Amino acid sequence: MNKTGDLNRSTVSTEDLYHLYLKHPFVCTDTRSVHSGDLFFALKGENFNGNHFALQALANGAAYAIIDEQIEDAGQHKDRLVFVENVLTALQLLAAHHRNQFSIPFIAITGSNGKTTTKELIHAVLSLKYKTSTTEGNLNNHIGIPLTLLKIKPDAEIAIVEMGANHIGEIAGYCLYTRPTHGLITNVGKAHLEGFGSPEGVKKGKGELYDYLRAHGGTAFVMWDYDYLQQMSKGISEIISYGTAQADLTGTVESAFPQLQILMTGGVHLDKIQTQLTGNYNLPNLLAAVCVGNYFNVNPSDIRTGIEAYTPSNSRSQLMQIGTNTIILDAYNANPSSMKSAIENFSAYPSKNKILLLGAMAELGRDSLQEHTIILNQILTEKWKEVVLVGGDFLKLKHPFKHFKNAEEAGKWLASQNFQHSVLLVKGSRSMRMEQAIESLKLI
Repeated sequence: MNKTGDLNRSTVSTEDLYHLYLKHPFVCTDTRSVHSGDLFFALKGENFNGNHFALQALANGAAYAIIDEQIEDAGQHKDRLVFVENVLTALQLLAAHHRNQFSIPFIAITGSNGKTTTKELIHAVLSLKYKTSTTEGNLNNHIGIPLTLLKIKPDAEIAIVEMGANHIGEIAGYCLYTRPTHGLITNVGKAHLEGFGSPEGVKKGKGELYDYLRAHGGTAFVMWDYDYLQQMSKGISEIISYGTAQADLTGTVESAFPQLQILMTGGVHLDKIQTQLTGNYNLPNLLAAVCVGNYFNVNPSDIRTGIEAYTPSNSRSQLMQIGTNTIILDAYNANPSSMKSAIENFSAYPSKNKILLLGAMAELGRDSLQEHTIILNQILTEKWKEVVLVGGDFLKLKHPFKHFKNAEEAGKWLASQNFQHSVLLVKGSRSMRMEQAIESLKLI
């Protein structure tokens, strides 16, 4: 194997790089998190160049650094520099090669809303029977997916891979090297319109997972309540349906507050499942987990155990009781579809003291003002104790509600109000960091 920073020498092959990976099966892309023996991949971005930090990674303990630019004065580290044509491509090809070593089920999950929660719930169920390798957090993009694949251990029995996307062709590209055998689209909504161009573009982009399964004899788990998913999934070799009615597996909301309880009505030997999630919009996510677990022959009692033990985190459908106040923290992300569902669910919450604390929605392109106007009109149809709107296009529209430039300012206002016996819904796009509005109260 050639290990050099000399641009005039040949680059290493994927097979050679994989041989190195087998000796050092831990991959890192950030010098701040390098551990002894890691392989450091010097990725580039708009505002950074990992090649500039390769020597630092080696000094911090990395076994080798994979680079694609010449590094001067490498000194004692020269023999631990591995040159490739393009670091990102090398990482993806390495991940593809690793994936090809497995003949286990690979479950791909995508969708506009709920994919991370669905992934976590499915993992909670499957891991009670199988050694399950799952995407960590939301590592679901062109860098995160290869890293996810490379974390799969030789003894894994099932892999779950979350796929995010903001433009057409992205999911198709991920499928080429992830090679899913099973797939699930949670839903298709108004998300990343700036990249996809239109709702139809979103449908086409997310549908690339179904296209792959259709072409390769795969299995799809389909939410049968959504007519568009029924249509999109036609022609797939095996379709396992779930929903509230007329599906292979069915269930309904038994109780929505304070935490969601579901009643299984068909397809599995279960009755009620008490969850730690809030919001009836989580019903499809829960049914998906039951459906996948049932398909892979997880004992029904273990399905219940896995779901009931799952605790939401990272600002996703978290129900927090702080003093006399209840906070629904659902601020990991937001788009018009998820915002609409969250407000609808919150409007049914049995309290007269409901406070909306909403951050603006991002990546909506030319439709942004229109979509924010639709949300405003939805808010106006209900009675609220207070409505607070934060940042973005909410600041460009006329409305009768309190408004602030950012979450920090909203938090200062909130801290001054001393609300008691109230229920707060906190939601907004990730860029708004709406959790900061309640951090100022020292509630977290």
